[in-house]
Amino acid sequence: MKNLRLFLAVAAMLMLGQANAHFQMIIPADDMVKQTESRNLDLNLMFWHPYEGIGMDMVVPERFGVVNRGKDQDLLATLKPAKKKDIKGNSFSTYQTSYKLKRPGDHVFYVEPKPYWEAAEESFIIHYTKVVVNGFGLEQGWDKELGLKTEIVPLTRPYGLWTNNVFQGIVKLNGEPVPFSEVEVEYYAEGKPVNPPADPMITQVVKADQNGVFTYAMPKAGWWGFAALNEDDKTMQHDGKDYPIEIGAVLWVNTHDMK
Repeated sequence: MKNLRLFLAVAAMLMLGQANAHFQMIIPADDMVKQTESRNLDLNLMFWHPYEGIGMDMVVPERFGVVNRGKDQDLLATLKPAKKKDIKGNSFSTYQTSYKLKRPGDHVFYVEPKPYWEAAEESFIIHYTKVVVNGFGLEQGWDKELGLKTEIVPLTRPYGLWTNNVFQGIVKLNGEPVPFSEVEVEYYAEGKPVNPPADPMITQVVKADQNGVFTYAMPKAGWWGFAALNEDDKTMQHDGKDYPIEIGAVLWVNTHDMK
């Protein structure tokens, strides 16, 4: 019986290890809206294991909005509940919205989700997430900080990128760079994951330098998520006990094949 319990515990740990990279996601239908295209932009919000295509339920976030040319617009009321099936065929709660671009310039969409209790890690998770959409060719605003508790500030323009381009960003916490912060990188396979030769290939890991700057070259066209994870200086209670809060600065970047 003792050996059986040990076997089941190890098996559970292995199963968790195969799907341990949570990513809050904001995926727009396009990362560059041209003047000749429709100004209505669809966006999907979900809490997912992007590479493996494994879903988790998302609840209404604390905040959702967009910043364009210094103007911060609250979009929380525009979110509509939706359902999305993961690669296993299970259905999970997500959110959708449509936003009409009215002015040129970069549109920085952001979300602050409600804390997510992760029993396997005995911690809460809050991922402050951004994605940048260029409007009508005016490249202005992509490198501005939003003042989130933690965020990735791009050093590389986060759109108009070819496959294999290098991307750089600064990890910030409370407005200050985070030296040697660990950054998880994952590809959004959209239900068609590439078979990795080993589990460490699913979630790439890089570390920022002493100035909080990290670098990564994206080897495949599509959406890439960067998540810089740190622990909050506060705790939250679950069943009457205090637990740590993992706060993540997440940024989504799209790459295109050169044809």
